[in-house]
Amino acid sequence: MKTLHFPILYFELGDDAVLGLLVGTKHQMVGKNLRTVKSSILEHLQKKYKKRAEYIEIGLEEPRFKMVEVKVRPREQLSRGTFVSNTDVKVPLAIVYGEEQEGQYVCHMPMLNEQFFYYEHKQLKTLINHFATDHFNRMSPEEIYRHLQYPVPKLDMFTMKVKNDEEMDWDRFKFEFEYTVLPKLAEKYPYAKAVRRNQSRFPEAAWELEQKVIDVSDNILKMRTNVLVVGKHGVGKSAVLKAAIRKITSKAKKEKFDISFWRIRAQRITASAKYLGEWQKSVEDLLDELSEADGILWVEDVVQLLRTGGDSPEDSVAAFMINFLRENDFQIIGEVTHQELESIRRFLPGFSECFQIVNIDELSEKQVYSVMNQFADFCQKNLKVRISNNAVTLAYRLLLRYYPYESFPGKAVRFLEQCVNDAKLSEYEKIDSKEVIKNLTQQTGLPELFLRDDLLLKKGDLEKYFTSKIIGQPDAIQNLTDVVTVFKAGLNNPKKPIQTMLFAGPTGVGKTQSAKALAGYFFGKGQTKNPLVRIDMSEFQHPSQIIQLIGGGKNVGKLVEEIREKPFAVLLLDEVEKADPSIFDALLTVLDEGILVDAFGRVTNFRNTIVIMTTNLGASNRKSVTFKDTTSAEDKYMSAISGFFRPEFVNRIDSIVMFNALKKEDIRKITMLELDDVKKREGIVKRKIKLHFSKKLIDHLLEVGFDERYGARPLQRAIEQEVVRPFANWFLGNPKVEDVGVELGYEGGLKVKVKK
Repeated sequence: MKTLHFPILYFELGDDAVLGLLVGTKHQMVGKNLRTVKSSILEHLQKKYKKRAEYIEIGLEEPRFKMVEVKVRPREQLSRGTFVSNTDVKVPLAIVYGEEQEGQYVCHMPMLNEQFFYYEHKQLKTLINHFATDHFNRMSPEEIYRHLQYPVPKLDMFTMKVKNDEEMDWDRFKFEFEYTVLPKLAEKYPYAKAVRRNQSRFPEAAWELEQKVIDVSDNILKMRTNVLVVGKHGVGKSAVLKAAIRKITSKAKKEKFDISFWRIRAQRITASAKYLGEWQKSVEDLLDELSEADGILWVEDVVQLLRTGGDSPEDSVAAFMINFLRENDFQIIGEVTHQELESIRRFLPGFSECFQIVNIDELSEKQVYSVMNQFADFCQKNLKVRISNNAVTLAYRLLLRYYPYESFPGKAVRFLEQCVNDAKLSEYEKIDSKEVIKNLTQQTGLPELFLRDDLLLKKGDLEKYFTSKIIGQPDAIQNLTDVVTVFKAGLNNPKKPIQTMLFAGPTGVGKTQSAKALAGYFFGKGQTKNPLVRIDMSEFQHPSQIIQLIGGGKNVGKLVEEIREKPFAVLLLDEVEKADPSIFDALLTVLDEGILVDAFGRVTNFRNTIVIMTTNLGASNRKSVTFKDTTSAEDKYMSAISGFFRPEFVNRIDSIVMFNALKKEDIRKITMLELDDVKKREGIVKRKIKLHFSKKLIDHLLEVGFDERYGARPLQRAIEQEVVRPFANWFLGNPKVEDVGVELGYEGGLKVKVKK
């Protein structure tokens, strides 16, 4: 056995905080006292020794410690040049030095993570000034200032015993290592053949990105660096990483060297942790086993490492990994968007500095067509499904317009994959323009009218549709018709939501119904999800509730969650004026640019949504529910809106739509629509009952359901109370009635008459 001696430089930061630096290494630890710090560092060294027979030998059996002062002139690097201070700053610096072997000395500067060798004592002072000055000259004034805040450190020692080489059982380390954490948290990639057979039938090729594959492979294998592939959604980041991994793995088999890749998601690291410090130990064990397996960690969602573990990026899994990355204890690869990379640099610059960046730009139109044609060739040869040239051309054109927030070739390949899957399920062998339109309609809910240039918009039919859904609001119908017309012509701004509108008017006049009608027309043709996303803004009246709406930290807001799930939808922000003013500021980029970027750089895209806000501002100022002077009433609403919202908010709204108060004849029409909906309820349809409503019943509903203050709102309540509930009770007494005509009348109450 031999004894290793380790010098440790420690700082007493407070009554219960000590920072320890292991001299000659990058290891550091914070604990409540020196004993805790020494014990933690020793435990880490012993664990590495026990698992891999690796240990650090500092070589200083009798280290000496002293403080020196170095004169520095702080300098600030700006775009216009470097500005140097006129005065010197004396910076205290701790050094640990001594004889390493006969005739050779070493000096460590632990606070700068620097060391140098020397042969004569008289050289020491000159060399300290040289190395320290050079290091401080590369630091900003703020970094130098932080250096000055450290208290004067002290030196201590601890020891660890290890076996001599001749005593080691090397076979044990070679053959008896068991992986416990690594297979639990990550999957080995490329997958085994049996696993691949259950995966996607499509190729994981990086067509037109072969040079990027080489760049990533060289950085991983030759340079041994950590790699971040950076680019927009869909440019091929994942494809490049997968191709590089397969290339390296294939080379390793041919040249017989050990290397493996392990695919992991950030949340899995902390998912099973229940106690304080448990996930930190899991990371240490993971990295130990990764090292033993000659493994490289592929993190699918790198930015999530900053959101996992602690309450902030500074105490996250990413922060915990920084020292291991700096010491080259393991390699990590992953992908991020440009926004996510900027967020990492802003929140945790030390983490981003550990990576080599490989940028992937969007492919040209010619290259995209090449990728799509290669994909089509693969499908024809391997899956016996032919994709016609017309289908490829149409898919490119439609995806370019309707998915502007995603990049080629990713969105094209994913879309064609869906088309091929549908073809296999439906057992047809050719995909043409018809199948492309069908699949895009299923994914977006957009009708064929928008997807086919040969179908002309008939304005009369369009107005008829909205007139059947919206009663007594000709101005609103005209506005909604204009939205459809502009979109059909392809003249809407692709860098904004399709349209942003503010519906103003008294309650119960059809604002919500208009939003439903527009959602049904625009996005209700194919998708099974409800194309209307409705959010009651009265739930967000406090500034802190903005997190519930748009998200913050680990929380995903309601708005973000809904739009990510349904990017093709009408977003209805009901009673928007009741929300806290800070929320209006958060919505500015949504209205102006159609995007919402969270603190971690993740983008939620609103460019395929129609944003509709409703407000009752100005309604309480009206003397009558009947408009005699329309301009005057409109002025009242506009005055109330302009006085409440800031100009920059109002200016980002494409159109403000005024809703009239409903008249009694409008309520009659609405009554008929509501009663038609009653006919479609399950109990009626299941029993094949044909309902009829008498004029007397309709007149009664008008009398009890019309309220000048609340418009048509009380009507629905009246129908439930005066018609639905009594009819349900009648059903209980007549359970066998079916396949007949039933007339509902009114004689002091609901009167049911069965027609034979």
